[in-house]
Amino acid sequence: MGKDRAIKVINQEGGMGFIMFVAWFGALVYFINQASGFWEVMLAFLKACVWPAILLYHVLSVVGA
Repeated sequence: MGKDRAIKVINQEGGMGFIMFVAWFGALVYFINQASGFWEVMLAFLKACVWPAILLYHVLSVVGA
């Protein structure tokens, strides 16, 4: 059909993903240390998932955006 072409994919976003994972894991450890029961651990997991959005909301409200 045609020539065989090689496709070169360059992905340079690994560093930021690692930083976000470390921040999420740190938040998870922080919230789990405050938990005392099974459901509080589940709540700690949910808090660790949404804390960046809450932080961004507060930063934007302080900035006035």
